[in-house]
Amino acid sequence: MAGQDRDTQWTTLDRDLGRVSTLEAASIYAVRPFVGAGLAMLFVTAAAIVAALLAGISSAGSLAVVAGAVFAAYMAINIGANDVANNMGPAVGARALTMGGAIAIAAVCESAGALIGGREVITTISSGVIDQPGFGDLRSYTLAMLSAMLGAALWLNIATWIGAPISTTHAVLGAMIGAGLAAAGVAAIHWSSLAAIAATWVVSPLAGGLLSAGLLALLTRAVVEREDKIAAARIWVPVMIAAMAATFTIYLGIKGLAYPASLSPAVVIGGGALAGAAAWAGSRAAVHRASEGLENRKRSLKTLFRLPLIFSAAILSFAHGANDVANAIGPLAAIVHAVEVGHADEIVAFPFWVTMIGALGISAGLLLFGPKLVQLVGDEITRLNPLRASCIALSAGIIVILASWAGMPVSSTHITIGGVFGVGFYREWEHEQRLSRARDPQKRLPVEERTRRRLVRRSHFLTIIAAWIVTVPAAALLSAAGYLALSLVAG
Repeated sequence: MAGQDRDTQWTTLDRDLGRVSTLEAASIYAVRPFVGAGLAMLFVTAAAIVAALLAGISSAGSLAVVAGAVFAAYMAINIGANDVANNMGPAVGARALTMGGAIAIAAVCESAGALIGGREVITTISSGVIDQPGFGDLRSYTLAMLSAMLGAALWLNIATWIGAPISTTHAVLGAMIGAGLAAAGVAAIHWSSLAAIAATWVVSPLAGGLLSAGLLALLTRAVVEREDKIAAARIWVPVMIAAMAATFTIYLGIKGLAYPASLSPAVVIGGGALAGAAAWAGSRAAVHRASEGLENRKRSLKTLFRLPLIFSAAILSFAHGANDVANAIGPLAAIVHAVEVGHADEIVAFPFWVTMIGALGISAGLLLFGPKLVQLVGDEITRLNPLRASCIALSAGIIVILASWAGMPVSSTHITIGGVFGVGFYREWEHEQRLSRARDPQKRLPVEERTRRRLVRRSHFLTIIAAWIVTVPAAALLSAAGYLALSLVAG
């Protein structure tokens, strides 16, 4: 009897502990968003303090710079939450990286890209869209830049909240158009420059999709369909890594170093060739070791293609930092320069701390709010494995680096998502070709069966395209409304 009482007591205690654990887990889940928001607020506050201490300008100008630092930090956090997910989504979806590993790699590489290679595109964003001398006074120009950052950040925050991977480049350029129109009218916009930039919005996803599909087709025939798949992978995996290393080194030599004029094209290209050769030699040995003991089947290729996928994802994060840091701090750079010289100027110079706000903010946004969209890009559009994901990451890295090299603020979101859809649609096409060869040519599958066999989720495709279309006008409207509100506040 006493034993039964003790058993009953232990059962009751276990039940109570289970309830406590459930309540604790629910509390942690409920509080998590507030923790992220609180840490984001701390970063924004720190950015404001840094701006106030380091601006070194008049008291009136300091207020504008501090406000700009707050909005830039807010924008950078939202870029990290939304846009960086596109870089790491394929690697996480292919199970080559854990979520924690992806965040760690992205944080380091994003910051390095922003600090080393971001200056060229920052200049394009800060002075290539709005005609600074067209503004009648410094006040209206400063308010326009502030409202552009606020409008873009608000729309990006909304998009992240509803789970839509939009282009931050679209958002910031749309916001600058809205702010420029509200502040100075149609004449304040560099329409010719904007047209050239807008052309990349159409070209970049098509380029990403075509290059990703082309790489997948090449590797499918060169590796997957070979009788000895392991031997083929030992050849092609180092080649992919070498190509990425060479491209990245050439990019650094031309745009990333402090004094690019001191390096001749021959030296830069030679450096890229040496880096590619070194990467090929080093990765060749690593791939050979990793392939020992693997069975000659498709599943084994997942192990071998993890290395180029991780390498290309890191390169893509660097390229994204170099290209998209401008979206966060380009307007802030313009404000700082305009306040320092006393007027709006076409040539924008800016201090190191401005770039640091963008670099650290992007990393903070990824860490605090990025996993949601990483999961969407990696798992919910089409099924990815290391081979497919490495094609997406490699093609996106090449295109983004070349665009940043040219000073064009292309959308890494469009390129990467275009690559994901390109790989998915190529798989559908290839699958249909196999079925056509296997069945009677006179027989055609019913529409319902063909729809069931689709390998790309059309709902995501339509939702993402709609979000891309809406982004520019939505950001422009928010920015214009922000300009009117700030004008009333500033008196």
